[in-house]
Amino acid sequence: MNPETLLQQTRIRFPRFHDAAVEISPIEKGGSDRKFYRIRLSSEHTLILVKYTIEREENRRYVEIAEFLAAQKIRVPKIYFHDPSEGLIWIEDLGEADLCSYRDESWLVRRAFYESALEEIAKLHGVSEAQASRIGHKLPAEFNAALYVWEQHYFFENCLGRYFGLDGEKSRTLMQLLALSNIAEHLASLPRVLVHRDFQSQNIVMRNGQAHLIDFQGMRLGLAEYDLASLLYDPYVRLSAAECEELLLHYRTIAAVNNKPVRAQFNETLRRCAMQRLMQALGAYSFLGLVKGHKHFLQHIPKAVRSLRNVVAKIDNLKPLESFLDGIC
Repeated sequence: MNPETLLQQTRIRFPRFHDAAVEISPIEKGGSDRKFYRIRLSSEHTLILVKYTIEREENRRYVEIAEFLAAQKIRVPKIYFHDPSEGLIWIEDLGEADLCSYRDESWLVRRAFYESALEEIAKLHGVSEAQASRIGHKLPAEFNAALYVWEQHYFFENCLGRYFGLDGEKSRTLMQLLALSNIAEHLASLPRVLVHRDFQSQNIVMRNGQAHLIDFQGMRLGLAEYDLASLLYDPYVRLSAAECEELLLHYRTIAAVNNKPVRAQFNETLRRCAMQRLMQALGAYSFLGLVKGHKHFLQHIPKAVRSLRNVVAKIDNLKPLESFLDGIC
């Protein structure tokens, strides 16, 4: 749809602004196949229009997931109107101040924002099994061993293969490390909760000092530690070890208050989830940058590789992978 058609659709849905000088401007949003527009209805009223392709199942789930999250008192954009036949969603405009945009502020400022984000994600992780079952069957495939292995292969194929040019034989040797498949099996054996799946700084919008979650259409059953790793090992933002410890303590405190204390071997599980998350992110950066032409993603690869190397160094039986990553950092 062209912008004029989108404006016409908007005027139909919001008739009080039919005669207003409505303006539309595109928003560049990561590597998504969806298109985002900010629509200014008046000097005081704006909203976001999302145009999605109906071929992707997860795009069609967005509204239902948003309504589910809102019912759990988790802060997400309000849904104003959904036209599934046209693949259009009009949602609340939360502004442009995502958590990533504060990356150069002092820790005193950022800490409160991160704590607010952790409080929201803890609500998601604390959703009861009964509540989760109401929507679980409509979500993408849960984190099982096959999905963890897919993340690993995605990294080897796109990051080490496409970006770093690692030859097939060496790649297969590293990919077949027994420790990697063991990690996938172990993580898959742990009890699951609802997770965001992409809980990083660009998917957390700050409004009036409170965190709101966006881009949650990939929500599924998985491990809370995966979401925490996504935030703490976020390649878009640098967090010191001390800052990460403060945030983990805050999350532990919230979980305990909610009678959802963290599991035994929490730190070990977090490291393994960090490995998985960084592999997934590196695979995505390489694929989006080299195949889809979104070159700006490539700038995040060096930092993410260094983070992955540091994580892998603390996991048993991954020395060959650690040595390789050490050679390319």
